[in-house]
This record gives sequence, C-alpha cells and structure tokens, in this order.
Amino acid sequence: MAVGTAAQELQLKRGEFAIAVHVGLVRVLVQQGGGRPRVRREEVDRLRSQDGFPEALRERVHTVGTAKGAQLLGISPDRFTKLARAGCLTPITFYLNRYRAVVWLYLAQELAEFAARESQLLVGKSPAWVRSRLEGGADLRARNWRSRRIERLLSLTEDPWARAAVLAGTLDPVQLAEVVDDPYERAYLTRIRPEPVFGPMGSPSAGEAVGRLMQADEPDEMLWRRVGLIMELDNAREARPAPRPGDEWRPGPGNELGLGLERVQEPEPEPVAGPEPVSVSEPVQVFSPDPALGPVPAPEPAPTFVPVRDSDPVRGPSADPAPAPTAASEAALGLLARLGLRRRASRRPCR
Repeated sequence: MAVGTAAQELQLKRGEFAIAVHVGLVRVLVQQGGGRPRVRREEVDRLRSQDGFPEALRERVHTVGTAKGAQLLGISPDRFTKLARAGCLTPITFYLNRYRAVVWLYLAQELAEFAARESQLLVGKSPAWVRSRLEGGADLRARNWRSRRIERLLSLTEDPWARAAVLAGTLDPVQLAEVVDDPYERAYLTRIRPEPVFGPMGSPSAGEAVGRLMQADEPDEMLWRRVGLIMELDNAREARPAPRPGDEWRPGPGNELGLGLERVQEPEPEPVAGPEPVSVSEPVQVFSPDPALGPVPAPEPAPTFVPVRDSDPVRGPSADPAPAPTAASEAALGLLARLGLRRRASRRPCR
C-alpha cells in the first residue's frame, strides 16, 4: 500500500510516520529506479497486532520541543538548550517557524532514557567538558542530527552507488567536485540521492534547509565524510560504472530501502546498406557537467562516425592513455594525499 494509506492504517500523522520509518519501527520498500515508496500489508498488520496499539506506537514517535523537553527532564529551558548544544541530546527532526528559523524536536522516550542514564547532568554545576564546549561556541545539534540521519540511510541499502549518494549529499558542490571529478558520476549521485518518505519537502525553504543541514560544516567532519565517500565511490566503480548518455538503466531485483540497478545492454546497431550516410533524426541528450543546469543538446554528429567512449571525460580524445598505477605507487599516495583538493590518482581511468 502507499505510505499515506499505511499512515492512516497505523493512525499516525505524516510527521509521526516519517519518524517511525527513520527510527526503524516501520519498514518501507523503495525502488531506486523510480516509483513511490510502498509498505507491505504484513508490516501494517504486524504493528496493529502489537499490545497497546495505537497509543504505544504513538508514544514511541512522540516528539517535544525545548520547552516541553525541559519540563520532562525537570530542568530550565536554558539548561536544556546548553545540553543539546554540547551534544548531550540528539534531535530527531526539525521544522521551520514563521521566521524561517530551525526548531529542533526530540523524541520524548529518548529524553526519559537520558534522564535515567545521565541524571548527574541535570543537577548542580555542569561538568568542565560541557562548559568548555559552550565557551568555544559549539552547537552540535545539527551535526548530531545529520550523523544520525546518515547512519540510518546507510543502514538501509547495500548498493554502493546509493551509499555513495548519501555521503555525496554531505558535501557542498565545490568539495563534491574535488572528490568526484567525473560530471556524469556527480549527476548520477544527485539523481539517486534519497528523498524523504513522503517525497520532496512541501516548501522550497524547507527543502533548502534540509540541504544546508545535511552538509558537513566542521573541518574534521568534512574530512571524515570525504574519506567515506572516497571508499564508497571506489566500491561503486568496481561494481559497475555510472550510466553515460545513451545508456539505459532499470531497477533490478532489490531489497528494502535501497535497491540495486541492473544495466540494460543496448543492441548492436544494424549496418546500413547503401552509400548514403546515416542521419540522426532526433537530438541526443547528454548530461551537463553541472546537474543543476539540466540536460543540454549534444552537438550535431558528423555524417559517419565510429562511437568511441573515453573512460576519462577530463582527458581529450587525442591524449595518450594514462599508465595503470602500480601497487607501490598506490600505497605511496596514502590516505591524506588522496584527500587533497582532489586525489591525483582519481584521474586514472575507472576500473
């Protein structure tokens, strides 16, 4: 059934259902190649048969803001905000208020567990490490929310390109171009980037806010995300190449939340008899190096040609093929050398 129907069957609001999917209470089926998410009837029946339904399910996805959260912990809102900024409390979601400011929400159940586990942080003077973070201007709410979301999305798929797409969303366009210098690969990562369970955000401002919050904003986190993207990208290139203009892709047999893609082999073109050259009746569409610009028409082809694909779009057709790196030279690069403005080794043809 559709996710909207499943939310009604489970007596959950859209926001509550999205949180239930995020924390793993509800399993959703998603096709990477397209199509809206679906929920199995057996999954809905399983949740409806649990004791205390629907109140117990609602209680597990119930969220509170700063004021109610502080009331739940028995502390002042100011102390609650300081604990959240220091990284002691992790938001589960957010919304934009009338002033377009981010308002963080927390799971009430997690706050209760925190109060039982870290009661010493709720009374008396704050520890030195908390004061040190706050004096340094730290605010880890966005970073903790981002890490939680990324780890959840990575756990939902084993497809290497889908995993790379999750990590690609944590880097700004400049950094992404430094790590992924192939424009076709960047376009593919953007196209398969996961979306919220109910599709794109309702308003452009909300979508922009999610995009900003998903991007790493501290040097150490940026480095960590770049390392993760490089590793996932290497795995993805070994599994299969990113599609190029003229390739046709269709969703293959997959699993829950993150299905792989199978390449559809194109038939070999039939030879054309007669002296007349072959003409192209329709313009061929290719990806722009910048995915935001959309597809642009390719230049008119010559009357007769032999299609040749260079494995490295950066190198010209007349350039000599780059020599394959040896194991010793690969090892000498090291991790930090691979992370510079762009890995020098990444300019070799992809395997």
